[in-house]
Amino acid sequence: MTDLISGLTQLTGQTEGWIWSAFLVFCRVGAVMALMPGFGEQIIPARIRLVLTVAFTAVIAPAILPHIAPSDGRLLRPVAVEVVAGLALGLGLRLFIMALQMAGMIMAQATSLAQLFGGMGPEPQPAIGNLLVTGGLALAVMSGLHVRAAELMILSYTILPQGRLPSSADLADWGLGEVARAFSLAFMLAAPFTLAAMIYNVALGVINRAMPNLMVSFVGAPALTLGGLVLLAIVAPLALALWLADFNAFLANPFPAQR
Repeated sequence: MTDLISGLTQLTGQTEGWIWSAFLVFCRVGAVMALMPGFGEQIIPARIRLVLTVAFTAVIAPAILPHIAPSDGRLLRPVAVEVVAGLALGLGLRLFIMALQMAGMIMAQATSLAQLFGGMGPEPQPAIGNLLVTGGLALAVMSGLHVRAAELMILSYTILPQGRLPSSADLADWGLGEVARAFSLAFMLAAPFTLAAMIYNVALGVINRAMPNLMVSFVGAPALTLGGLVLLAIVAPLALALWLADFNAFLANPFPAQR
């Protein structure tokens, strides 16, 4: 590693400390970018993601270099610390996409639209899930995701300093809290659909008891599908606005103890 840094120093004309610090920043940024919504999606070619990682590193490194300790000859521990910190932040961001996917699955199951145009994306999911994820990513990028992501990674060095491995207990508690938050957000976004499905099934049961000879399932299925589409048109903009507000709150302050 020392020979590599020496070679890069001669090639770029920068000091050895600058090259080492930029490499550590690249490790954390690369771990975040691997899971970041929008920039880390599977449909984006690996070369494009690598270029984006280098670009983010070039933006973040100048603000972080004064706070990074010089190399002491060890390689594995400093790199592992940066990768763990980056993966933690990236996983926190990725959970918001998973929340949209879970909300889409709940909505689709409640409205019998689970199989409509499913599997169009890299991850098989109902059409409502694809719609919510695409809309959420579009809103996040339009609201300045690249700027907020750079601010988040710069902020992370204040709470997760370079060279200091996060406490496993604190990291586990934070991760469990974020997972619970993602599930809560998903159920909250899908609540109108679950409530409408419950009302529909209760009404269907009452009609079936009153008119046993009527094939209520054949009569109610088209109404359920139409009602689900209408409800989706009404609820989706409000749900995405709520999701975006929560997503921006995480970008501004990703740790519950600080919120």
